[in-house]
Amino acid sequence: MSMDLGGGKGGVKSDINVTPLVDVMLVLLIIMMLVAPLLQQGVQIRLPAAENGGDHPETSNQTVVTIGANKDLYLDAKPIREGEMVTKVTEKLENQKEKIVLIKADEEVEYSAVMSAMDQLRQAGIEDIGLITVKRTSSGAAKGGQ
Repeated sequence: MSMDLGGGKGGVKSDINVTPLVDVMLVLLIIMMLVAPLLQQGVQIRLPAAENGGDHPETSNQTVVTIGANKDLYLDAKPIREGEMVTKVTEKLENQKEKIVLIKADEEVEYSAVMSAMDQLRQAGIEDIGLITVKRTSSGAAKGGQ
């Protein structure tokens, strides 16, 4: 039993060695898996729970207004004052075709603070406003029937 080294019978062996490529791709995949959750951190709030809440994947082109428990306002995780929300949102969305703003409000925030933010967004010309919630987990018991 002998081993063919590629030099004797057929000339130069021209196969592509993909092992280094796979190694590099796996390392990049692991790095992306570690970094991606860190990029999506924003303002720490506790979202209210709702039964009919849908999935809300966050992408970089969404505009998110966050209202903290102490009524602090954030536009895309950057703090803003209440009086400058209209101008900041207008500047951010002036070149976008779809003007949609999502509101994340802490569950401790009063309803009036959320309505005030919505009024300011309407002043900025935003008609499509979404409220972000988390899906309520069922307690395991079925409601109603037996």
